Amino acid sequence: MKNLISILLIIIFFSCKSSTKQEQKEDANASEINSYELTSAKLSSGKLIRVDSFPSTNITPRPVDVWLPENYSSEKKYAVLYMHDGQMLFDAKTTWNKQEWMIDEVASKLMKDGITKNFIVVAIHNISEIRWLDLYPEKSMKYLTKEELENLISFSKSKVSVEDLNGDEYLKFMVEELKPYIDKTYAVFTNKENTFVAGSSMGGLMSMYAVAEYPNVFAGAACISTHWVGGRPMESNPLPKAIFSYLENNVPDAKTHKMYFDYGNKTLDQYYPQYASTVDKIFVSSGYVMDENFKNVFFENTNHSELSWQKRVDIPITFLLKK
Repeated sequence: MKNLISILLIIIFFSCKSSTKQEQKEDANASEINSYELTSAKLSSGKLIRVDSFPSTNITPRPVDVWLPENYSSEKKYAVLYMHDGQMLFDAKTTWNKQEWMIDEVASKLMKDGITKNFIVVAIHNISEIRWLDLYPEKSMKYLTKEELENLISFSKSKVSVEDLNGDEYLKFMVEELKPYIDKTYAVFTNKENTFVAGSSMGGLMSMYAVAEYPNVFAGAACISTHWVGGRPMESNPLPKAIFSYLENNVPDAKTHKMYFDYGNKTLDQYYPQYASTVDKIFVSSGYVMDENFKNVFFENTNHSELSWQKRVDIPITFLLKK
């Protein structure tokens, strides 16, 4: 018995020591990340904190912005909304098309009116040259036949190699590198129930994928103008079938998650209405209840742009973060 107790004490000692080393490593990594307030950003309220090049061993480092609401206080606790294409969210003067989501305006009003719980926004920038590779739901490729995979043509007109896709690595970056930093640096709830993800187009696909792959990390997703075609709209496109096959086998538990989807019918959004019934069927058959923990909303005469998304982004944010 004494020997057993001694062994247990040794195990506990080294476990604690290992845990301490891991915590020290995480603290050291956090201390190496330099952030500053982006005073040049034109915001209606709150402030933007930027990390110019967030270090990662998983994906190409890129800027990450953290939007803090007006009167942010370390004495409170905030939910966290992670968003893709972060450079498009706050300041139209700095975006490539001079459009923005107006997230600071929308989020501030929702909190001020007491509609949603308090939350911050973590905005992950994209790198345009590799955006598709970063945001494509990687494991869905496994549902393509060998012939479909060999014949598939990417945006760059070159054959897609599964090895080139970074969707799984992008999620590892979010969950294993970015989230621990946010949890340590800001006054936020760290549990699943207060952690959400949102994006549009390919970002909509990745938001769906994030919850499907990490259902214990994210409680819900807002998938706006979800790019179900997966790549370039084309005849005999095998990607939608593969994406839906993946989703059918990986639907997050309806008891503990909320999933929001929407779509228009102009410009690139014109390719999405044909998939609405498939999306509905997958989620309803998996136990989701329309308007309760699942939405798939059609917006007539809306196109694929930040100007369209800014007019309705309050709907998915309210759906996910309502008090």
